[in-house]
Amino acid sequence: MKGFVYNYMAACVLVLCLTLSAGFYAYSSDNQEKGGGEGAVMSEDTKQGKKEDISKHPASRMFEYRPPMRGKPGNRVGGGTRGPEDGSACLAVLAPDHTGLTTKAQPSLYWFISESITSRIEFTIIDENSIKPVLEVDIGIPDKKGIQCLRLSDHNVTLLPEKEYQWFVAIVSDPEHRSNDTVACGDIKRVEPSETLTDRLNKAGKMEIPEIYADDGIWYDCITFISELISAGHDVETLCRQRAFLLKQAGLSVIAEYEEKVCIKGLP
Repeated sequence: MKGFVYNYMAACVLVLCLTLSAGFYAYSSDNQEKGGGEGAVMSEDTKQGKKEDISKHPASRMFEYRPPMRGKPGNRVGGGTRGPEDGSACLAVLAPDHTGLTTKAQPSLYWFISESITSRIEFTIIDENSIKPVLEVDIGIPDKKGIQCLRLSDHNVTLLPEKEYQWFVAIVSDPEHRSNDTVACGDIKRVEPSETLTDRLNKAGKMEIPEIYADDGIWYDCITFISELISAGHDVETLCRQRAFLLKQAGLSVIAEYEEKVCIKGLP
């Protein structure tokens, strides 16, 4: 009789253990599927941490240029030259394919030459209503290839508000035959900054200013501010990536590729 009782109690204990084990297993499986439990929470925290790390990568923080609604199609031109001395070179201006805006009376204008050349460069600005150039100057032979800058303040040139101008960069390979010039040009217009833009700029940190200009459709001031920060050594790689991103957006892939090769990768 005692043996029967012992056997019966052992069977009950065994059934109880099996029932508890099955219930615990079912709970664990269901909880994992629903994202519950400490392990699931830790996994989500880890995933969130990865997302935050990715968001800090410069490539994920690239901002875009928003063309102004009032802008009209421009006359951006770029070209190349080939000769026995200069070899081949691509000439381009850092301008959008429409009339780009500036808020500056004496903005800086950026252009690009892909190779070292031995010919002289001529820079010209004309307004929309005048035959005589606002500026026509021989700026000599570039001492390096890559992105170049001309500051209108160096030539005492002031742009009038709400007036459109065209600016030209020319490689003068033969001064006696100017039809052989290689020319690149863009369009620019000076506008008064809105109160909203002025307020945003006054409240912004130095590294935030280019994005504010880009968001407001002010191409030339955006490119100038980024370029000046790069020249001053501020977060050079990130800013070079951003400038290359904007140049690609504007269809200036040749300059963007050069930027990525030389400024970011450090290749010759």
